[in-house]
Amino acid sequence: MAKTVQQKARSYTVNLYEKQREVRAYSRVVMLKTLKRPVQVVWVFRRTQWIALFTTDLSLSVTQIIEYYGARWKIESGFKELKQDIGSHKSQCRNAQAVTNHLNFCMMATALTWIYADRLKTDPERRHKVKGRASFAFSDIRRIIDEAALDPDFERVCPKYSSSPVNSVVAVLLRMVA
Repeated sequence: MAKTVQQKARSYTVNLYEKQREVRAYSRVVMLKTLKRPVQVVWVFRRTQWIALFTTDLSLSVTQIIEYYGARWKIESGFKELKQDIGSHKSQCRNAQAVTNHLNFCMMATALTWIYADRLKTDPERRHKVKGRASFAFSDIRRIIDEAALDPDFERVCPKYSSSPVNSVVAVLLRMVA
């Protein structure tokens, strides 16, 4: 069906990933039998492929639907980082409070990693280059942090405490996770 409506597609200016972009899209309201209600379908055409976006909120404009899906992709990417790169999927916790603490600790690790990335003077080199993407990935930042932590000079930058500080942030976090 997308091929039949591709000629009817028109250009839209949308805000995706903090940039104004031109996209070609076509929208149509169809009746979805499984939900027993009308659904708005937006076909977004790219150079070699197309994607279909669905919503039951018929009051949304085509640009809003495309922008919402773009924001949703960033959220999904963040969850992927939490699960695969930080390791939240490896949790053996069974207690609800322990699961919450583990997830909070993983989100804190993710936030600290991105704060570290924001403070870098230059963008790190991409380990796995992707055509059309100049920005670095989460795993590139993790690699830099790993290399710094294994450096013999690391203790000069981040010295070990001779005695445990009272009420330190680390102590509080470790009590939360335990």
